[in-house]
Amino acid sequence: MPTRTSSTSPPARPSRRRLTALVAGASATALTVSALALGAPPTSASVARQTATHSPTGRDCLAAIRPGVASHARQRAFTAASHTYAVPYAVLLGVSYLESRWDDHGRSPSTSGGYGPMHLTDVDVERAGNARGAGPFNASTGPQSLHTAKVAAQLTGLSTRRLISDDAANICGGAALLASTQRHLGGPLGATTTARSWYDAVAAYSGSADGTDAGVFAARVFHTIHTGATRSTNDGQRVKLAAHPALRVPSASPATTSGAASHIDCPSTLACEWVPAPYEQYGPTVRDYGNHDLANREQDLSIDYIVIHDTEASYATTLQLVQDPTYVSWNYSIRSSDGHVAQHLDAKDVGWHAGNWYVNMHSIGIEHEGFAAQGATWYTESLYESSAALVKYLAQEYSVPLDRAHIIGHDQVPGVTPPYVKGMHWDPGPYWNWEHYMALLGAPLRPDRRSKSDIVTIRPGFADNQQPVTGCSSPGTPCPAQGTNFVYLHTQPNASSPLVTDIGLHPDGSPSTTAVSDHGARLAAGQKVVVARKSGDWLGVWYLGDIGWLYSPKAHPVVLPSDGRLVTAKSGMSAVPVYGRAYPEQAAYAGTSVPYQTVTPLQYTIKAGQQYVLADDSVPTDYYYAKTYDDSIPDDHTVVTGQDGYDEIWFGHRMFFVRTSDVDVR
Repeated sequence: MPTRTSSTSPPARPSRRRLTALVAGASATALTVSALALGAPPTSASVARQTATHSPTGRDCLAAIRPGVASHARQRAFTAASHTYAVPYAVLLGVSYLESRWDDHGRSPSTSGGYGPMHLTDVDVERAGNARGAGPFNASTGPQSLHTAKVAAQLTGLSTRRLISDDAANICGGAALLASTQRHLGGPLGATTTARSWYDAVAAYSGSADGTDAGVFAARVFHTIHTGATRSTNDGQRVKLAAHPALRVPSASPATTSGAASHIDCPSTLACEWVPAPYEQYGPTVRDYGNHDLANREQDLSIDYIVIHDTEASYATTLQLVQDPTYVSWNYSIRSSDGHVAQHLDAKDVGWHAGNWYVNMHSIGIEHEGFAAQGATWYTESLYESSAALVKYLAQEYSVPLDRAHIIGHDQVPGVTPPYVKGMHWDPGPYWNWEHYMALLGAPLRPDRRSKSDIVTIRPGFADNQQPVTGCSSPGTPCPAQGTNFVYLHTQPNASSPLVTDIGLHPDGSPSTTAVSDHGARLAAGQKVVVARKSGDWLGVWYLGDIGWLYSPKAHPVVLPSDGRLVTAKSGMSAVPVYGRAYPEQAAYAGTSVPYQTVTPLQYTIKAGQQYVLADDSVPTDYYYAKTYDDSIPDDHTVVTGQDGYDEIWFGHRMFFVRTSDVDVR
């Protein structure tokens, strides 16, 4: 979620390139996505014509589901639907994986109004905005794509209510819809038909009105079929799609650029568009400007972080905000329903997104359509995969390490001074699946040593790690059960003891809470800590200047043994300060008119005997002075570089900095 800092620092916040049609197939012959293939699902009239010659019903499909182990019921439903409607089994599983990762999402609709494993839609456009959160509903894909559940009801004879509430019926309805679309496009049916011949129907199933986005969806489906997938769903179902290594994955043709589209910095596999954030003076003085700062980061400032945000608004509202010069800015926005990407800033310029000017200087900010308290209904597989493809591309281009010290959530960005700590943002929140996301980046969370270690990485699992969270809809009310990305820390090695205190969030010294926005006692997947004590299945780790206890049963540990370097207070010092930014020392400003920027210690300290894990020992010490719209003013738009050294450390839920001269590292 974007933020803006006070006037003591520059506001801290957070090309239309058109791809040609994707190609598919196992031969050199290009199978392009036609305009027909990218249209809406069949109309009621075409359904009526097709059902006259095609007899399978939803009841036939449900009756074909064989009895068996309860945890494999969804797998058997896919098998029955594939046979009933003559849709290739791998195609049906692949489409469902991209739509929902085979989850039923607790029978709640996604951001685009889709229900169940096959994401059948039943949307009232006029009321959808209020139903799903702030801002208008994304109805850009046209009326038919908003009512696929009704079309599936006509095809199967099952009620719309059953199709959106019964996961087995939902799978049958999705298979019927795929088969109907295939017939509508003139393609062959048959469970053994080659996947290539289903490419257009899969693209059409995406519901996207943009041919390139539909092609990206189809390419991802076939990539999933190629690599295979296995997982446990949100309701404990085990589903497997076997890999098909001989299948050629569709690829994108080289993108073309012209005019403003030349700004696009995006992998060719994504249909990124250029929606520029304005750099404008909107008031009478040169300080009345927005919504970012021009810079030359490839030459003067390094890009060291990629910050993951969520929008807390609809995609349409998000684009309106980023184009407002009086608001703030970020580099990219990603739509939930289909993973569509819009770029707003050149990487060389500084966006105002993180709430910390130092992090803004050194980061790229990516907004993801969604509401952190609602989690999985917004964080779709299409969104995850587009985001991961983009981040992997940017990390390689700008040499950003693919680890959780540099691919960070907005909730990891520290406050710059003590008063700012409490107001820092907490998105993307407890329901962002960091383990899945890092795996998509090609950097899965794994042990990096075989022997036991006092340094551990948090990896609690996700789907089965349903920690208690409250306040998603109203204060104190339990949130719907779903996977979470963190473990709680207690003051004692038992679950009945209070949660640890974060004095930055709770200055009165009261314990942290289970409120969805309160991460004062949480360690998220990928974070590293040092084990100081053990008591049965509990581990006491150094956290925010004290010991916090996390539950890690030996049968199902939530930590991984890890390598790393330890940071301690320098010998002879009783405590050392912790900082939220790494600005230069005062002497570095000599000879310039740039005002000295103090580096204020935060309310936390590292006491003698405590140990924390080093995250980065090459932190740049600099400050980019950009206060006005007029870059001809002396020393404005200037980088001041210092000699003081800083280290980044894992300290609590957020990342923090310490002076190199204050600590020992071993």
